[in-house]
Amino acid sequence: MGWQFWVDRGGTFTDVVGVNSHGKHIVRKVLSEQAHQIGDPAVNAIREILGIKNEDPIPEGLIQEVRLGTTVATNTLLEGTGEPVVLFCNQGLRDLLQIGDQHRQDLFSLRIERAAFIAHSIIEVSGRIDSKGVEIEPLLFDESLKSKVLKHCSKENNSYAIALLNSYKNPIQEINLKTWLRELGCKTVICSHQVSPLPRLVPRGHTTLVEATVAPVLMDYLTQIRTALGRSTRLRVMRSSGALIAPDFLLAKDTIFSGPAGGMVGAISVASDSGFNHQPLIGFDMGGTSTDVFYVSSAQANNWNRTPETEVTGQKLMAQRLPIHTVAAGGGSIISANGERLKVGPRSAGASPGPACYRNGGPLTITDANFLLGRLQPNTFPAIFGKSADQPPDISIVKENFSKLAKTLSSTPEKIAEGALTIAIEHMANAIKQVSIFCGHDIRGGILVAFGGAGGQQACRLADQLGIKKILLHPLASVLSA
Repeated sequence: MGWQFWVDRGGTFTDVVGVNSHGKHIVRKVLSEQAHQIGDPAVNAIREILGIKNEDPIPEGLIQEVRLGTTVATNTLLEGTGEPVVLFCNQGLRDLLQIGDQHRQDLFSLRIERAAFIAHSIIEVSGRIDSKGVEIEPLLFDESLKSKVLKHCSKENNSYAIALLNSYKNPIQEINLKTWLRELGCKTVICSHQVSPLPRLVPRGHTTLVEATVAPVLMDYLTQIRTALGRSTRLRVMRSSGALIAPDFLLAKDTIFSGPAGGMVGAISVASDSGFNHQPLIGFDMGGTSTDVFYVSSAQANNWNRTPETEVTGQKLMAQRLPIHTVAAGGGSIISANGERLKVGPRSAGASPGPACYRNGGPLTITDANFLLGRLQPNTFPAIFGKSADQPPDISIVKENFSKLAKTLSSTPEKIAEGALTIAIEHMANAIKQVSIFCGHDIRGGILVAFGGAGGQQACRLADQLGIKKILLHPLASVLSA
């Protein structure tokens, strides 16, 4: 048997667990973004474990399988860095997906903030399928439609989304339009009946738009990974539903919660292995950028509830996922002053520049607060920080920056750091309450399964806040999502 590698690419760190033919585990945690980095951090970590130089190919058969959880699709959607999308819809329905279902996150807010609409251009087409799947008006490919399309086809980076009425009943018009667009030279064409063969045009259309903008980026990334690993290496990707799938059968919209799903599967598995089969489990995954939480009634509950819809940046996607709640509170959450008020997050320092202690000119973060209060020890960290990635964390800049912030807020550095941790704990406790107490579950007799790179720093304090008496910390807790 060849090597197996299990990878979780997060917003701040990329975790790699290698298993050799003797069953020995080798762990690497590397920054997802590094100065002067060439190639993917996960592939570089795999090469380092195998002792293969970057310029040398990986021998065929050396790696049996790579399992990958990734935030590439999530970050692309959140940052709006996907491909520009041209939307094709039925005549008279060009505004339908922008109007949506008029759902409002904050019902009583006087200032409604809407997410930016993904499509930059909309082209209406003739043709209509009725609710029974019968074509009542043909789709016409006339010169007017052709001239509109050719304006966009000349741009190589455009992606095309087709969302037509009742195509889940009869997709013939979407199929014909896709074929015609391909003949004109349009490369990436996504049909709504392929990504979500279900009724309700609005969520089906939104799902198609997300797939069209994200899929090219994700597939390019997976192609690079497969090329670097060698075509003989089996690659499987974690979906938001907690299942692994080959890239050839993968839809990008199903990977929005890829990394957190791997964490939930891993946490329930280690809880079961540790003998906590009949107690409620509260998952607490604190990474560098965010915290993911979940609740299950016991480790024996194999019939986990899965949510049929996923909502990200105001977009409702028809994509099945595990019941995981995410908040923007991680080790890299930025600590700042808003007037005379202490503020934590939601922005993160990420991998670059990272927290102030990373020696890259980063801002103060939750990690820095733990350094200042002595809950993290600089001498226990590897010398991988600074411009040359060969220095330990810098505690002096942490003290200096907290002193400046303390003067702004008329307090002491220690009180500022303690206050920031209190705010972060409150955010995370409320997230756990959302998926447990607010749903009618009593968690006081449950087990807090703490994992993620920063989970161990806050687990005891979070358990006190929630009235939980037992915490499970696995030996591989910091890389459990992998």
